Amino acid sequence: MANFDSAGPEGSARARTYEVIFGHDTPAGKAFDVLLILAIVGSIATVMLESVQGWQDDHARLLRSLEWVFTALFTVEYGLRLWCVDRPRAYALSFFGVIDLAAVSPTYLALLVPGGQVLAVVRILRVMRVFRVLKLARYTGEASVLAAALRAARYKISVFLLAVLSTVVIVGAVMYMIEGPATGFTSIPRGVYWAVVTLTTVGYGDITPSSPFGQAVASLVMILGYGIIAVPTGIVTAELTAARMRAGDETSVCKQCGHISSDSAAAFCSRCAAPFQ
Repeated sequence: MANFDSAGPEGSARARTYEVIFGHDTPAGKAFDVLLILAIVGSIATVMLESVQGWQDDHARLLRSLEWVFTALFTVEYGLRLWCVDRPRAYALSFFGVIDLAAVSPTYLALLVPGGQVLAVVRILRVMRVFRVLKLARYTGEASVLAAALRAARYKISVFLLAVLSTVVIVGAVMYMIEGPATGFTSIPRGVYWAVVTLTTVGYGDITPSSPFGQAVASLVMILGYGIIAVPTGIVTAELTAARMRAGDETSVCKQCGHISSDSAAAFCSRCAAPFQ
């Protein structure tokens, strides 16, 4: 998440609000983050219980009231975040800004679209702030290595997915020709659906070939599926190993704050001054 400064001078109401909401190193900031996470967990539990028929029948009014209480709290919190930062628009368009807005929208959406409050489960993404509360920012360095590996592997994975897509289309067409509508293969798209389910070894069983030739093709697709599953894993693993080697050679990752330094010879973190180990 990008860094934002307080919109008010030191000692002002905005500065004090900013310190509580964004200052995770202060006692008030830590307490706020912990309470926020508890509220998020409580709101998600409320949404989940509301989908259980027994709870909905017996406690519908209580659950709806709790949902509106949580929504009101998150709305006020979102408004305070916009009010106390120096760049409200930049915060609103940042990753956590979008997530914060998405956290309050479903309940209001439910006024127009019945059942829309179920989308409130996206609030679980806000629990990512636990990294700040528990000082787990050091693991963001590992996340950067993983992201670099995925970026490096994207072309190989794209070629692999194209090959898989071509395979399921061909197999789907073949099974439509072999089996026909009598066994459920009513169209080529239906055959492609069966090929995807079979190739991924899911095997719902809603469509099954009955002819010996169709069953032979199905057996080949099942065996091929086991080999295909391993391919993207191998691609990402190889790129992850290479990314770790590059990170170790060219960068230093601070275990205290997670800052990545491009100077591998640096002895101390340029952000928090903690020693590199």
